[in-house]
Amino acid sequence: MHFDLTEWLNLAIRWLHVTAAVAWIGGSFHFIGLDLRLKKPRPGTAPEGVTGEDWAVHGGGFYHSQKYQTAPEALPEVLHWTKWESYFTWLSGFSLLVLVYYVGARNFLVDPAKAALSGEDATIIGMSALIAGWLFYHLACKSPLGRDNRVLGVVWFAFLLGMAIFLNAIFNARGAYLHIGAIVGTAMVGNVFFVIIPNQRKVVAALKAGEQPDPKLGLEAKQRSLHNNYMTLPVLFIMISHHYPMTYGAERPWLVLALLGLTGVAVRHVFNLRHIGAKTGPAIALAVALALVSVTYVSFEKAGAAPAAASPGLTYANVAPIFAKRCQSCHSEHPTNPAFPAPPLGVALDSYDHVHAVTDRIKRVAVDSDVMPLGNLTGMTDGERQELGAWIAQGAPK
Repeated sequence: MHFDLTEWLNLAIRWLHVTAAVAWIGGSFHFIGLDLRLKKPRPGTAPEGVTGEDWAVHGGGFYHSQKYQTAPEALPEVLHWTKWESYFTWLSGFSLLVLVYYVGARNFLVDPAKAALSGEDATIIGMSALIAGWLFYHLACKSPLGRDNRVLGVVWFAFLLGMAIFLNAIFNARGAYLHIGAIVGTAMVGNVFFVIIPNQRKVVAALKAGEQPDPKLGLEAKQRSLHNNYMTLPVLFIMISHHYPMTYGAERPWLVLALLGLTGVAVRHVFNLRHIGAKTGPAIALAVALALVSVTYVSFEKAGAAPAAASPGLTYANVAPIFAKRCQSCHSEHPTNPAFPAPPLGVALDSYDHVHAVTDRIKRVAVDSDVMPLGNLTGMTDGERQELGAWIAQGAPK
């Protein structure tokens, strides 16, 4: 039995990434929801300094949460910190980025038809994008723009849209999508590592020294936490988007990303409004409208694509050379591409039976879009894509 260390390492890191992300997202959603549900306590019913409280029932028990706007007069003996979930999410995510997209840049990141980049060039650009994204976001928060979350949100969205267009112009679309998610994820963990936790440490240090903590520290941490809350769903979409090539395989994948990202923000806003008991009708309408626009755009674009060449009487013998020349270096029982010790996703295209079993998938990634071959390294032509489409349209006869 062949043991592929890289694949097992990929699985282990990805599992850690998903586990840590679930823990981080769950904690974030819980605390934002709790903060928005807080009600001002009745006079004389809460300790001095408590500005809000919430009662909840879960798992057969009742919970009473109280929030101090600055800090309690004395620290409790046990104080829980929420940070490691975010750190491990980023560390595991960045490790996957290196393992898959940087080590395998030639197959998963570079698109020779867009830019003549070496694997090293692509890696430098990708890592520079993460750093540039964090610096832009952090400095924008520190600037006068940070005084209004709505204005800051528009500016940050415009920056991400510009980065998506730029990265899509030099990387393959899937790699560009992944890097936008990594930029946003880096900003989120940067908020925790550089702002939220340090500010909390300063508050704790002030209390231990018998001093009154600066309330601005808490307000800044709360702002960054709220930002993370709104960025979560767009990042989750990007994490699963590689399963749906009609998104990054669109003619303008950055536009699909923008529309679905905004949909995620709108959905998150609906939940936040529900937490405070506000009307959600307009926010729901906006989220639904954005989702419909996204689906309509992708569907309309594909419907308007050039039809496959009408070549009657095609058989597998006509298209088999296309699979042999363009696909089988990766998708065969024993791939010749050194990046793949086994056919990706278990898809082999080296016989009629194997091909016939996945014709719908082939149509999505190689006919309706140019997602495959990755980066079009084997140089599949538009004519070959049309030939495949015509053969599939005729029922994929043998």
